[in-house]
Amino acid sequence: MARIGYARCSSEDQSLDVQIARLKQEGCQPIRSEKVSGASRDGRTELAAILDFVREGDEVCVTRADRLGRDTRDVLNIVHELDQRGAYLTVLDPHLSTRGETGRIVLTVLGMVAEMERRFIRERQKEGIAQAKEKGIYKGGTRRVSRERVLAMRQEGVGPAAIAKALGCSRMQVYRILNAQGVDQTAA
Repeated sequence: MARIGYARCSSEDQSLDVQIARLKQEGCQPIRSEKVSGASRDGRTELAAILDFVREGDEVCVTRADRLGRDTRDVLNIVHELDQRGAYLTVLDPHLSTRGETGRIVLTVLGMVAEMERRFIRERQKEGIAQAKEKGIYKGGTRRVSRERVLAMRQEGVGPAAIAKALGCSRMQVYRILNAQGVDQTAA
C-alpha cells in the first residue's frame, strides 16, 4: 500500500515547497506536483498519472481539499474514481479521510466552499477590472502569443499544430487567433 502525495498550485510564481515538505513529513512517496489551475481537471497530467497508477489499498494525500480541485463535482469524481480502485483520499488540513462517511460529508462541504471561494475571486476580479476601466487605467492582459507571428506563419503555409509547437502555445490559441482574423485553417 502506497501513500501518494499530490501538490498543486495555480500559477508559476507560486511555490509548492510548503505542500511538498508537509507531504514528505507525512511519509508520502511518491509525491506528484504541478502548477495548473484547480478550476477543472484539464491539463492536470500529474493528477491523471496518480489516478492511473493508484491501486487497491493506496492512499492519496493532499494538504488541503482545494489543492485537489476547486470544483465540487471534480473533487467528488476524483473520490469516486479512488473508490472504484479500492483507494482512499486523506486531506491533512483539516484532517479527514474518505475511509469513513464523516470524511466524505466534510469533503463535500469543503469542496463546495472551495468552489464558492473561486466564484468570489472571479467576482472581485471583475469588479476590479470594471473600476480600472472606469478610471481609464485598465489595459487588459498581456498577450502571450504574437498574433502577427501566428498570421505570418499561417500565410507561409505552416499548419496550426506546427505554429503552436514553434511558438510554445496551444493549438487552441492558434485557432482562436486565426478564427478572430477569419483565416482559413484548412488550406495549407
